[in-house]
This record gives sequence, C-alpha cells and structure tokens, in this order.
Amino acid sequence: MEILRSFAPVTAPGSRILILGTMPGAMSLEKQQYYGFPHNAFWRIMASLTGQGTVPERYEERLEMLRRAGIALWDVCHSCRREGSLDSRITDEAPNDIAGLLAAYPSIRAVVFNGGPAHRLFKKHIGLQAIGEGREVLVMPSTSPANASYSYERKLAAWSELKKWL
Repeated sequence: MEILRSFAPVTAPGSRILILGTMPGAMSLEKQQYYGFPHNAFWRIMASLTGQGTVPERYEERLEMLRRAGIALWDVCHSCRREGSLDSRITDEAPNDIAGLLAAYPSIRAVVFNGGPAHRLFKKHIGLQAIGEGREVLVMPSTSPANASYSYERKLAAWSELKKWL
C-alpha cells in the first residue's frame, strides 16, 4: 500500500477558525482538492455558514470563500497508508505541524475537528495542549456521507456553532 500525503493548509491572514480533517479521501487525492467527493456535505455546509448560499463551481473559488470568511483548513495527517477512503483504515500515520500553524496564526480562536477520528488522531499524535490557551475546541459530526447517522440538516445545525467566529 502506497503512502498517501495530505495537501498544504488553506490559510489567510486573520484566520479565526481552523478546521481539521483526517486525510483527504481517494477521490479528493485524485482531484487534488479538499473534500472532492461530491456527496461530502463540507462545501454545502461552508457555503451556508458563510452566507455564500450556493457552492462555487470552481475549486479556487471555494477556497477563496473560506479565506474571506476567516476559515483555515488542513488535515491532522501529513501522511498515512489507507485502503479506500474510510478513516478507520488509516495506518502508519504521521501528523502535520499543526502546532506550528497555530503559532503562525495567533488569530485562530477555534479549532474544529471534522469528525471524531480527526480529534482522536490529533490527541494521539499531537495532544490537545498544542492548541494553546484561549482557543475553543469543537468536535463536529463528520461531513462525510459515511456518517449516515446524521442527516444533512443535523450536520448543518451542529456546524452552525461556528457562526460566532465568522
């Protein structure tokens, strides 16, 4: 099984929220786009929360929507092995330098995990102390379609907690 590598972080000066996933899925890696699987609710939720309404067609416009809203985006894993796209299949993971990113962006007030697996991997490899004082930590329901126990409406309602930093 080959080693998979995550993408560079999406950031902007003054970012207030950092959203952390685990590792891009197979289709996202193929497209070289965060949340590239069309059935993942991430972009729909972000468009709703930022007031954009509809999801921009072009990927660069999607990233710009996040930057304008003060949302940074990255993954806990720098690299790993994984067959398919399920987080439960991640092995041999190595973390990204999230502590370094947080130090470079002191304006980040909330660290948001896109699902429990991202939170667990962060605690295992980095530790919550790396987030620092004065930042809120939130674990949101995964936007993945594999998280079928949550409807889109329930996911959006949970993620709406981010509005206080937007």
